[in-house]
Amino acid sequence: MHVHYLQHVSFEGLGIIENLLVAQCCTLSRTCMYQDQSLPSIHDLDALIVTGGSMGVHDEDEHSWLALEKDFIESVIQRGISVIGICLGAQLIADVLDAAVTKNVHREIG
Repeated sequence: MHVHYLQHVSFEGLGIIENLLVAQCCTLSRTCMYQDQSLPSIHDLDALIVTGGSMGVHDEDEHSWLALEKDFIESVIQRGISVIGICLGAQLIADVLDAAVTKNVHREIG
């Protein structure tokens, strides 16, 4: 199984999830969105993990790649590929699925 993940900041990778996937003989690849790396073909992956980040789901003015990423996530979902979202990743998935994603009254990290 080939798992691709989207990373939004240099200091937030897969963590222990990487060890679990490797132990299951999964192959891994990633796109560092903050470095404007190219996204893979959706035909080359079996699952997608969308990691966290300090930006907000609606911060496309500051992070132009968010719009491209949302289109990619939507394509992956439409193709029936499994997607897991962590923190910001869950918000991006929710936004793509037209769920309301709003700012919390209190700042939350972690």
